[in-house]
Amino acid sequence: MKTWEFWTETVVPDVWGGAPVHTPALNEELLLAATRGPIGSHPDVELAVALARFAHEEFEGHGTAGAAISQEASIMVMRALKAVLGRLGISTFNPPFRDFDSFYKHWRSVGASGSGGWQARRDILDSHFDPLHELLDEREAGSITSTLAVAISPRQVTGWPRVDEEVAELRRHFESASTQQDYSNVGNDCVALLEALSQTVYQHEKHQRDEEAEPPVQKTKERLDRYIEVELVGPDNAELRKLARAAIEFAQAVKHRRATITRKEAGIAADAALLLANLLRRIHSD
Repeated sequence: MKTWEFWTETVVPDVWGGAPVHTPALNEELLLAATRGPIGSHPDVELAVALARFAHEEFEGHGTAGAAISQEASIMVMRALKAVLGRLGISTFNPPFRDFDSFYKHWRSVGASGSGGWQARRDILDSHFDPLHELLDEREAGSITSTLAVAISPRQVTGWPRVDEEVAELRRHFESASTQQDYSNVGNDCVALLEALSQTVYQHEKHQRDEEAEPPVQKTKERLDRYIEVELVGPDNAELRKLARAAIEFAQAVKHRRATITRKEAGIAADAALLLANLLRRIHSD
């Protein structure tokens, strides 16, 4: 992701009938979306890299020759950056300012006004942003193992509230996981997601076998297998059931394999659970 993606374009018609005027405008919709949660077009680590550089550039502009964004926009930018960093589990970025006005007060309080002030303000910003850039560069370099799969579907959410809540928690916890216990907890999140799917898609009146009692929500393998058998009739069902069963079993195994759990295992389990969620959503839509 590039910093220019935080800009959009406003077209203003010429009142005299001439060519319309194209002016750049801050992409506030993108910033608000990034503040609310992950966006489907870019992983959080990629978004954070671009946001950090965008914020650095604009704050440097405000402290020197002038920024391209307003005071109100500076609040939005920093709020979005802090939100994305929070989802990544990064808490080390804590500058003594949150917008242009508080940055101005800070640089005056530390004597970065007057002669040599421009460079002094650059130095202040570098001291806070450079360590963040380095950390994010390291995260992005390892993004193949730090980011979970994103569905090919144009939908960014399933539309099932509890499922989407569990997906968001799974992504957030995996991004910030760094210890064996963290990775084991990702397994717990996978199981919670599977149970949310079990509760959402299985309807006993429709998916029961004969007169059997309704399986509890925790019997995810049984309930989801029955859902697939009923919703997808035909020879292809066996392969899909096999895929679903493998995803369920792997996610549950991760939960209990604390002695050998790794980021790779947790990531594969999480990707499998996300795959299952998106498969079921597609089946349900069709």
